[in-house]
Amino acid sequence: MGVYHENSLIKAYKSDENASEALPKIFHEILSAYDIAALFYTNGPGSFMSIKVSYVFLKSLSIALEIPLFACEGFAFNGNAPIKSLGSQWFFKEKDGIGLRQNPKNEASLFALPSMLDKNIFNIESKPLYILPAV
Repeated sequence: MGVYHENSLIKAYKSDENASEALPKIFHEILSAYDIAALFYTNGPGSFMSIKVSYVFLKSLSIALEIPLFACEGFAFNGNAPIKSLGSQWFFKEKDGIGLRQNPKNEASLFALPSMLDKNIFNIESKPLYILPAV
């Protein structure tokens, strides 16, 4: 998680905890130190539960603070590398959307916060991308 001022990263936060544990702790610290004007997050693809928890938490915060919530695909923060899904399946960025298939290399790029935030990649439509394989 990061805090940006005039599109420049000024503080980064990292946690190995689950989203449900990490978000309240980190936002307690952020809201104590900064006036937040907007929220930006990656709405998927990825862990169904993490995306769902993040969306509900951030949407609630957005409503409570009366600030906008924007979203973009997670591929924007990992160089368009495959993102782990369920089992042996991986999400891939494709020309016409997001595909789900096996990744023979089983390699994913790490996610990283950019030093400069490009707000043009975000959309006000912030609902999660729930892409799940058929059960």
